Amino acid sequence: MKVTLLGTGTSQGVPVIACECNVCLSNDPKDKRLRSSVIVEVDNQNIVIDTGPDFRQQMLREKITDVDAILFTHHHTDHVIGIDDIRAFNYKWKKDMDVYCSTDTGNALKNVFPYIFEDNAYPGVPRININTIKNESFKIKDLKIVPIKAMHYKMPIYGFRINKFIYLTDVSDITKEEKKKMMNADLIILDSLQRKKHISHFNLEQSLELLNELNPKQALLTHISHFMGLHELVNRELPNNIQLAYDGQSIELSEN
Repeated sequence: MKVTLLGTGTSQGVPVIACECNVCLSNDPKDKRLRSSVIVEVDNQNIVIDTGPDFRQQMLREKITDVDAILFTHHHTDHVIGIDDIRAFNYKWKKDMDVYCSTDTGNALKNVFPYIFEDNAYPGVPRININTIKNESFKIKDLKIVPIKAMHYKMPIYGFRINKFIYLTDVSDITKEEKKKMMNADLIILDSLQRKKHISHFNLEQSLELLNELNPKQALLTHISHFMGLHELVNRELPNNIQLAYDGQSIELSEN
C-alpha cells in the first residue's frame, strides 16, 4: 500500500492570499500547502479521499492517470469543489466514477453541482455514481473500508480506515467508541490546524494527546494553517514518529 499526501493545507492553503507572515513568505517548499487530500494505492486500485480546489493540480503533479473511487469526508468547499475535474477520468477510461459519502454530503453535491445530476445532462459533465455510506464498514471491490465518525464542530464527518492506515481530518471531537476503530494503526494522518485551540479542528496539543492515546507506529499531521509555524521548526519539537506532513509526501505500508 502506498499513501501520498496530495495536499496538507487548511481551507485557504499556504501561503494565504495577501499574507506576509514568515510562513507564507517561506522559501521552503514544505511550507507550500495545497488543500488537504490523499490518494491510496492498494489492491491495484487508486482511491482518493476528498477533491478540493486543487484536485486538478494535484493529479497533474503526481501524474495520476486513473482513479477508481473517491471517498468524501464531508461537503465543505475545500473538500469537494474540485469534483468537476473527474470528467477527465470519465473520458479517458469510459466509465463513471464511484463516489462514497454520507447522505448529507451526497445531497450537498446534488445542490452544488445540479448540472451533473440532471436527467438530460449536458454532454461532457462528470459522470458520478453516489454510494451512500453509514457508520459501518463497506467494500470497494474486495477492499474493506471502515468509516470513523467524528464531529467537525456541529457537523458529522467521516474519517476512513483502510487496513492499518487511518485518515481523519476536520475533527474537533470523537467518541471513545470511534477511537477504538483507530487502534493498532501503522499510520494515522490526523487533523492539526494550529497551536491555539479552534472551534472546529484539533489544535496541535489535542492532536498529540489523541496520538499518544492511540500509539500508532507513525503519525502525520495535516490540514495545517500558516498559524502552526514553519514546517522545519515545528518538526524539531515533535517526536520522531509524529511529524507535520508535507505535500507530495509518500509512505509505503504493508497491505496486511
